[in-house]
Amino acid sequence: MTVVSVMCRKASIDDVNTLFEIIQGYAEKGIMLPRSKEVLQRQIDTFVIAEVDGIMVGCGSLTLLGPELVEIRSLGITDGYKGLGIGKKLVTFLTEEARAQKIPKIMALTYEVAFFEKNGFSVVPKEIFPEKVWKDCIFCKKQHCCDEIAVLKRLD
Repeated sequence: MTVVSVMCRKASIDDVNTLFEIIQGYAEKGIMLPRSKEVLQRQIDTFVIAEVDGIMVGCGSLTLLGPELVEIRSLGITDGYKGLGIGKKLVTFLTEEARAQKIPKIMALTYEVAFFEKNGFSVVPKEIFPEKVWKDCIFCKKQHCCDEIAVLKRLD
């Protein structure tokens, strides 16, 4: 498949149903935390989406964890559009958002380490992110057996 153009933009409330579907697909496989439509509505200003020819094919969000740290989360691409550089465009868009907010560090918890390394992130110990642990991990069913890998990118 040849992608003519990928456009990334901030999500709007009209995107909630499709965001939910993309995230739910990953959550059902156990590789992303589920998000309810209500949570997506409340956090819509943190989300960006990728469109190909006007069709939403990917999403991601940038969540503030502290004054110097944001997390890329809910990064996903719909089946049929993976491997086309859409994830890279989303990460670039989210990185620019972090720069605009003058946040010097971006982290993620991921199973796709190679993808993040190609995008300038390095593997780091999860324990260096107490902000993440106390904000989200305490609610996760994998809290005591987390198998995700922490990655970090410094912007300063």
